[in-house]
Amino acid sequence: MELFTPDFGLVFWMFVAFGMLFLILWKFAWPVILKSVDSRADLIDKGVEYAQEAKAQLDNARSTADDLIRQAQRQQADMLREADKMKSRLVEEARAAAQSEAQKVMDAAKVSIAQQQKQAEEQLRASVGAIALDIAQKVVQQNLAADKEQRQLVDKLLNEIETQN
Repeated sequence: MELFTPDFGLVFWMFVAFGMLFLILWKFAWPVILKSVDSRADLIDKGVEYAQEAKAQLDNARSTADDLIRQAQRQQADMLREADKMKSRLVEEARAAAQSEAQKVMDAAKVSIAQQQKQAEEQLRASVGAIALDIAQKVVQQNLAADKEQRQLVDKLLNEIETQN
């Protein structure tokens, strides 16, 4: 039965050894462990903040794009109304001359509208592309080795967004 019940001296020295080990770990290892856990928590908090900022920037870019599209549509409608007024006035002055003139004005307005719309789309694409590239570069930098691959990915995603609209 002596195998299962240790002597008092053995128990005493085991407690002393455990107490010394506990004090050494408490003095030296525990602060290092707490410091690493705290630094990891700070890193995670910074990552969450960065993700929230990126989401806010993306939402802002989307709202800006929507505003530019609405503004281009309003300008298009205003230009079409103005062209219709001009057409009506010219028809009243001289019917034969006004028809050819109104057609020229309508064609010029359509070309101007198409050019302005194209410029607005290019400007929008450039600004959204720059913002998306900045975001994508930071997010995808670990996965893609070259800047060329990042640009190809952003252009692909922008083309997908355009086809959805």
